[in-house]
Amino acid sequence: MVLDTRGINVWCAAGKKTFSTEEVIRQVQRVGLDRVVSHRELILPQLGAPGVSAQAVKKDCGFKVTWGPIRARDLPAFLNNGRKAETEMRQLTFSIAERTVLIPVELSLIVKPSLIILLAVFILSGISPNIFSFSAAWFRGLNGAVAYLFGIVAGAVFVPILLPWLPMRQFYIKGILTGLVAGIFVTFSLGASVTRLESFILLLLTTAVSSYAAMNFTGATPFTSPSGVEKEMRQGIPIQIIAVVTVIIAWVAAPFVS
Repeated sequence: MVLDTRGINVWCAAGKKTFSTEEVIRQVQRVGLDRVVSHRELILPQLGAPGVSAQAVKKDCGFKVTWGPIRARDLPAFLNNGRKAETEMRQLTFSIAERTVLIPVELSLIVKPSLIILLAVFILSGISPNIFSFSAAWFRGLNGAVAYLFGIVAGAVFVPILLPWLPMRQFYIKGILTGLVAGIFVTFSLGASVTRLESFILLLLTTAVSSYAAMNFTGATPFTSPSGVEKEMRQGIPIQIIAVVTVIIAWVAAPFVS
Protein backbone atom coordinates (compact mmCIF):
# COMPACT_ATOMS: atom_id res chain seq x y z
CA MET A 1 0.00 0.00 0.00
CA VAL A 2 1.40 3.39 -1.02
CA LEU A 3 0.91 6.60 0.93
CA ASP A 4 0.72 9.93 -0.89
CA THR A 5 3.69 11.88 0.45
CA ARG A 6 3.63 14.29 -2.52
CA GLY A 7 6.99 13.05 -3.72
CA ILE A 8 8.75 13.61 -0.39
CA ASN A 9 10.94 10.90 1.13
CA VAL A 10 9.56 8.96 4.12
CA TRP A 11 11.60 10.69 6.84
CA CYS A 12 10.91 14.23 5.65
CA ALA A 13 7.27 13.34 4.94
CA ALA A 14 6.90 12.16 8.55
CA GLY A 15 8.17 15.55 9.69
CA LYS A 16 5.89 17.41 7.27
CA LYS A 17 2.88 15.30 8.30
CA THR A 18 2.29 13.78 4.85
CA PHE A 19 3.49 10.36 6.04
CA SER A 20 1.09 10.52 8.95
CA THR A 21 -1.41 8.69 11.11
CA GLU A 22 -4.27 10.24 9.15
CA GLU A 23 -2.79 9.28 5.77
CA VAL A 24 -2.21 5.67 6.86
CA ILE A 25 -5.80 5.36 8.10
CA ARG A 26 -7.17 7.09 5.00
CA GLN A 27 -5.38 4.77 2.60
CA VAL A 28 -6.31 1.62 4.55
CA GLN A 29 -9.96 2.62 4.37
CA ARG A 30 -9.77 3.89 0.78
CA VAL A 31 -8.43 0.61 -0.64
CA GLY A 32 -10.59 -1.53 1.66
CA LEU A 33 -7.52 -3.30 2.96
CA ASP A 34 -9.53 -5.26 5.53
CA ARG A 35 -11.34 -6.96 2.62
CA VAL A 36 -8.14 -7.62 0.65
CA VAL A 37 -6.02 -9.35 3.32
CA SER A 38 -6.91 -11.73 6.14
CA HIS A 39 -4.30 -10.43 8.61
CA ARG A 40 -4.46 -7.15 10.49
CA GLU A 41 -0.86 -5.98 10.46
CA LEU A 42 0.88 -3.09 8.70
CA ILE A 43 4.66 -3.02 8.30
CA LEU A 44 5.73 0.61 8.08
CA PRO A 45 9.25 1.95 7.45
CA GLN A 46 11.12 2.89 10.60
CA LEU A 47 11.76 6.46 9.45
CA GLY A 48 8.01 7.06 9.25
CA ALA A 49 7.68 6.62 13.03
CA PRO A 50 7.80 10.37 13.91
CA GLY A 51 4.62 10.96 11.91
CA VAL A 52 2.51 7.93 12.84
CA SER A 53 0.79 6.93 16.08
CA ALA A 54 0.55 3.13 16.12
CA GLN A 55 -2.15 3.27 18.80
CA ALA A 56 -4.33 5.63 16.75
CA VAL A 57 -3.96 3.47 13.64
CA LYS A 58 -4.99 0.36 15.59
CA LYS A 59 -7.95 2.16 17.12
CA ASP A 60 -9.31 3.75 13.92
CA CYS A 61 -8.77 1.04 11.31
CA GLY A 62 -8.03 -2.12 13.26
CA PHE A 63 -4.51 -2.72 11.93
CA LYS A 64 -1.52 -3.24 14.20
CA VAL A 65 1.60 -1.29 13.20
CA THR A 66 4.94 -3.10 13.08
CA TRP A 67 8.00 -0.98 12.42
CA GLY A 68 10.07 -2.51 9.67
CA PRO A 69 13.65 -1.77 8.62
CA ILE A 70 14.87 1.59 7.34
CA ARG A 71 15.49 0.36 3.79
CA ALA A 72 13.04 -1.51 1.57
CA ARG A 73 15.79 -3.85 0.39
CA ASP A 74 15.98 -5.30 3.92
CA LEU A 75 12.30 -6.33 3.96
CA PRO A 76 12.84 -9.93 2.74
CA ALA A 77 15.41 -10.59 5.47
CA PHE A 78 13.18 -8.84 8.01
CA LEU A 79 10.21 -11.06 7.13
CA ASN A 80 12.29 -14.23 7.01
CA ASN A 81 13.67 -13.36 10.45
CA GLY A 82 10.25 -13.40 12.06
CA ARG A 83 9.72 -9.64 11.72
CA LYS A 84 12.84 -8.90 13.73
CA ALA A 85 15.31 -6.31 12.45
CA GLU A 86 19.03 -6.87 12.78
CA THR A 87 21.03 -4.00 14.27
CA GLU A 88 22.28 -2.81 10.87
CA MET A 89 18.68 -2.63 9.62
CA ARG A 90 17.94 0.00 12.28
CA GLN A 91 21.06 2.07 11.69
CA LEU A 92 21.04 4.85 9.13
CA THR A 93 24.28 5.43 7.26
CA PHE A 94 25.15 8.51 5.23
CA SER A 95 28.39 7.65 3.51
CA ILE A 96 30.12 9.80 0.94
CA ALA A 97 28.59 7.65 -1.83
CA GLU A 98 25.11 8.10 -0.36
CA ARG A 99 25.64 11.85 -0.11
CA THR A 100 27.10 12.16 -3.58
CA VAL A 101 24.19 10.38 -5.24
CA LEU A 102 21.88 13.12 -3.93
CA ILE A 103 23.85 15.95 -5.56
CA PRO A 104 22.14 15.69 -9.00
CA VAL A 105 18.77 15.93 -7.25
CA GLU A 106 19.83 19.10 -5.45
CA LEU A 107 21.21 20.60 -8.65
CA SER A 108 18.04 19.80 -10.59
CA LEU A 109 16.01 21.84 -8.12
CA ILE A 110 18.24 24.87 -8.72
CA VAL A 111 18.14 24.90 -12.53
CA LYS A 112 14.87 26.79 -13.11
CA PRO A 113 15.39 29.58 -10.55
CA SER A 114 19.00 29.89 -11.70
CA LEU A 115 17.93 30.77 -15.24
CA ILE A 116 15.87 33.68 -13.93
CA ILE A 117 18.62 34.77 -11.53
CA LEU A 118 21.29 34.70 -14.25
CA LEU A 119 19.07 36.77 -16.54
CA ALA A 120 18.71 39.31 -13.72
CA VAL A 121 22.49 39.30 -13.21
CA PHE A 122 23.10 40.22 -16.86
CA ILE A 123 20.46 42.95 -16.81
CA LEU A 124 21.76 44.52 -13.58
CA SER A 125 25.31 44.29 -14.93
CA GLY A 126 24.39 46.54 -17.86
CA ILE A 127 23.24 49.49 -15.74
CA SER A 128 25.82 52.24 -16.14
CA PRO A 129 26.27 56.03 -16.17
CA ASN A 130 25.11 55.81 -19.81
CA ILE A 131 21.83 54.26 -18.61
CA PHE A 132 22.53 50.82 -20.10
CA SER A 133 25.59 49.26 -21.70
CA PHE A 134 25.30 46.01 -23.60
CA SER A 135 29.05 45.44 -23.45
CA ALA A 136 29.00 45.90 -19.66
CA ALA A 137 25.97 43.61 -19.42
CA TRP A 138 27.95 40.92 -21.20
CA PHE A 139 31.35 41.41 -19.54
CA ARG A 140 30.19 42.14 -15.98
CA GLY A 141 27.32 39.70 -16.40
CA LEU A 142 29.72 36.88 -17.19
CA ASN A 143 31.74 37.68 -14.08
CA GLY A 144 28.57 37.68 -11.99
CA ALA A 145 27.41 34.43 -13.57
CA VAL A 146 30.74 32.75 -12.84
CA ALA A 147 30.56 33.85 -9.20
CA TYR A 148 26.97 32.61 -8.92
CA LEU A 149 27.73 29.22 -10.48
CA PHE A 150 30.78 28.73 -8.27
CA GLY A 151 28.51 29.45 -5.31
CA ILE A 152 26.14 26.71 -6.46
CA VAL A 153 28.99 24.23 -6.81
CA ALA A 154 30.44 25.18 -3.43
CA GLY A 155 27.13 24.78 -1.60
CA ALA A 156 25.35 22.00 -3.50
CA VAL A 157 28.37 19.83 -4.39
CA PHE A 158 31.23 20.38 -1.98
CA VAL A 159 29.16 20.72 1.19
CA PRO A 160 27.50 17.28 0.73
CA ILE A 161 30.84 15.67 -0.12
CA LEU A 162 32.73 17.27 2.78
CA LEU A 163 29.78 17.31 5.18
CA PRO A 164 31.25 15.40 8.18
CA TRP A 165 34.55 17.28 8.02
CA LEU A 166 33.30 20.84 7.69
CA PRO A 167 33.20 22.64 11.06
CA MET A 168 30.01 23.94 12.70
CA ARG A 169 26.66 22.16 12.88
CA GLN A 170 24.66 24.69 10.88
CA PHE A 171 24.54 23.96 7.17
CA TYR A 172 24.33 27.61 6.19
CA ILE A 173 27.65 28.22 7.96
CA LYS A 174 29.19 25.21 6.23
CA GLY A 175 28.05 26.82 2.98
CA ILE A 176 29.60 30.13 4.00
CA LEU A 177 32.96 28.40 4.54
CA THR A 178 32.98 26.61 1.17
CA GLY A 179 31.59 29.76 -0.48
CA LEU A 180 34.42 31.88 0.87
CA VAL A 181 36.98 29.48 -0.57
CA ALA A 182 35.18 29.40 -3.93
CA GLY A 183 34.75 33.19 -3.91
CA ILE A 184 38.42 33.79 -3.22
CA PHE A 185 39.27 31.48 -6.12
CA VAL A 186 36.91 33.41 -8.41
CA THR A 187 38.26 36.84 -7.48
CA PHE A 188 41.89 35.73 -7.84
CA SER A 189 41.09 34.15 -11.22
CA LEU A 190 39.49 37.33 -12.52
CA GLY A 191 42.42 39.37 -11.26
CA ALA A 192 42.76 42.90 -12.63
CA SER A 193 39.73 42.54 -14.90
CA VAL A 194 37.51 43.58 -11.96
CA THR A 195 37.83 46.42 -9.47
CA ARG A 196 38.42 45.86 -5.76
CA LEU A 197 34.79 46.72 -5.07
CA GLU A 198 33.59 44.25 -7.69
CA SER A 199 35.91 41.58 -6.27
CA PHE A 200 34.34 42.03 -2.85
CA ILE A 201 30.83 41.92 -4.33
CA LEU A 202 31.56 38.71 -6.24
CA LEU A 203 33.06 37.15 -3.12
CA LEU A 204 29.92 38.06 -1.16
CA LEU A 205 27.68 36.73 -3.95
CA THR A 206 29.46 33.37 -4.09
CA THR A 207 29.34 33.04 -0.32
CA ALA A 208 25.62 33.89 -0.07
CA VAL A 209 24.65 31.50 -2.86
CA SER A 210 26.77 28.71 -1.38
CA SER A 211 25.20 29.26 2.05
CA TYR A 212 21.68 29.00 0.63
CA ALA A 213 22.46 25.95 -1.51
CA ALA A 214 24.05 24.19 1.47
CA MET A 215 21.07 24.97 3.69
CA ASN A 216 18.78 23.35 1.12
CA PHE A 217 20.61 20.08 1.76
CA THR A 218 19.16 19.93 5.29
CA GLY A 219 16.13 18.23 3.74
CA ALA A 220 18.20 15.34 2.44
CA THR A 221 20.33 14.42 5.44
CA PRO A 222 19.86 12.49 8.70
CA PHE A 223 22.08 15.08 10.40
CA THR A 224 19.09 17.36 11.03
CA SER A 225 15.62 17.38 12.60
CA PRO A 226 12.53 19.37 11.55
CA SER A 227 12.87 21.72 14.53
CA GLY A 228 16.60 22.07 13.87
CA VAL A 229 15.98 22.96 10.24
CA GLU A 230 13.40 25.59 11.22
CA LYS A 231 15.82 27.10 13.73
CA GLU A 232 18.61 27.16 11.16
CA MET A 233 16.39 28.84 8.58
CA ARG A 234 15.46 31.55 11.08
CA GLN A 235 19.16 32.19 11.59
CA GLY A 236 20.47 31.75 8.07
CA ILE A 237 17.86 33.28 5.76
CA PRO A 238 18.06 36.83 7.20
CA ILE A 239 21.86 36.77 6.78
CA GLN A 240 21.50 35.52 3.20
CA ILE A 241 18.87 38.16 2.36
CA ILE A 242 21.06 40.96 3.73
CA ALA A 243 24.02 39.65 1.73
CA VAL A 244 22.02 39.41 -1.52
CA VAL A 245 20.50 42.88 -1.10
CA THR A 246 23.98 44.27 -0.44
CA VAL A 247 25.28 42.51 -3.55
CA ILE A 248 22.50 43.93 -5.76
CA ILE A 249 22.91 47.52 -4.52
CA ALA A 250 26.70 47.45 -4.65
CA TRP A 251 26.82 45.73 -8.06
CA VAL A 252 24.52 48.37 -9.60
CA ALA A 253 26.45 51.18 -7.90
CA ALA A 254 29.93 49.91 -8.83
CA PRO A 255 30.09 51.52 -12.34
CA PHE A 256 29.16 54.91 -10.84
CA VAL A 257 31.92 54.92 -8.21
CA SER A 258 34.77 53.35 -10.16
